[in-house]
Amino acid sequence: MRQRGFTILEVAIAITLAVFILMSAMPSISSWMRSTRMRTTAESIINGLMQARNEAVRRNQPVSFYLLSDSGATSMSDSCALSSTGTGWVVALASPVGKCATDANTFIAMRPLGDSAAGLSVAADANTVTFNGYGQVSNAGAITCIKFSNASDTTVRTLAIGVQSGGQVRMCDAKVSDSNDPRYCISPAQPNSGC
Repeated sequence: MRQRGFTILEVAIAITLAVFILMSAMPSISSWMRSTRMRTTAESIINGLMQARNEAVRRNQPVSFYLLSDSGATSMSDSCALSSTGTGWVVALASPVGKCATDANTFIAMRPLGDSAAGLSVAADANTVTFNGYGQVSNAGAITCIKFSNASDTTVRTLAIGVQSGGQVRMCDAKVSDSNDPRYCISPAQPNSGC
């Protein structure tokens, strides 16, 4: 009578095939993970911008969105500083500089640097944008463009966030050059500038 099951040779062949399949998929999986991290960070910043705008309209008073750099990745500390390359942010009625942990309960919303931003490069043209009671940008030198890239993987798309003077916030793909593509970036200050 014959016994049922797998021989050791069949198991070895199956394991070898599984290893080859996983090894061939690893580069695309890591690229996908980097792209997901970038999108998560960009969406977090868009959510903060939209929350600042909505709160300004709801309260009928100026509310600001601040980009921050901080020494803590998972929580804010009092060493926070305004930074056009930061991925942490605060929505508040007054500047949070030097009091991100002390005044944390008075902020409307906040997000520390977080692990999702690891390996990302963020470049904004300013570090603050203030929305008035009509939801429009009310400060001179406000954020109009924030670009996200990954220096270690140039195959990952480069995202950008544009903030228009009317208060509209839009995410786009900075590498798209066709103006008919809905992912195309339009800058209110510099059309066709990639943001």
